Parts: sequence; C-alpha cells; structure tokens
Amino acid sequence: MNGDGTPELARILIVEDDAGDVAFTLDEFREHRLSNEVTVIGDGLEAIDFLEHRGAHVDAATPDIVLLDLNLPGVDGRVVLDRILGNPRLADLTVVVLTGSPAEEQMLRDFGVPSEHFFRKPVDFAQLAKLIHGIDRYYLVIGRLTGR
Repeated sequence: MNGDGTPELARILIVEDDAGDVAFTLDEFREHRLSNEVTVIGDGLEAIDFLEHRGAHVDAATPDIVLLDLNLPGVDGRVVLDRILGNPRLADLTVVVLTGSPAEEQMLRDFGVPSEHFFRKPVDFAQLAKLIHGIDRYYLVIGRLTGR
C-alpha cells in the first residue's frame, strides 16, 4: 500500500524477443484493461543492464515482476535468471519464467523456481493474474467497464 492507502501498482518487465509473443501478451493486458506500468526488453544483456541500473537504464525503476523468456538472443534467459537470483537487491522481485518445453520446466525446478512461477507460452492472463494477486505486496489494476 502507498502512504495514502491505495494499492501499489506492480511495475512489470517483459523480457521476450519474439514479437508475436510480446504482441499477444500486451493485447491480453489491454483486453483486461491493465493499468500497471509495463516495460518490454528484447534481449538478455539489456535486461541485466535494466535490472542492475547500468548504461542507458541507470535511472530505470526496478520492476516488481519480471516475465522472463528463457530463449533470448545474446545473453540467455537462464543467465538473466541466475543474475536475478544471485543479486540480494533483487531478492523481492517476482520472476515468472516463460517456458516452451518440459525440459525447460525441469531446469527451472532444478534452479529452485517454484512451479507456480513458470508458465507455458503463450501466457494465460487468468493464471498470471492469480499468481500476482497472491503476492500481498502488489496489485494488478484491471480497469472497469464503463457505460454498461
């Protein structure tokens, strides 16, 4: 909660290089009238820079939730995940890993990622909303239909 008692909006970072998957996710967010701040980054190295406030992202706000694809160009999503898990400053970050195969899911279990934090692509908005609403600190704000 903010100082005035209103819910704190979770800042969401999407790390995904597939334009179709990004478009689908953003369409789902728009369809559900999501009011949260969303940033999209298409490669692992830039994601690390963003999370560690380096280079062009020195003033970037730390996200609260990261939707992380594992198969990224350059620096792989597994490296990004390892950097997140190894950085005490990012300990409160909720990472939702986007996976496409059972082998990747097993790797995530081996990494210690809770199974409720990985999703098969494309992401089901209802599943994602349920996970995020289960985190007491953050809220997805979904706009209400007007004029009906």
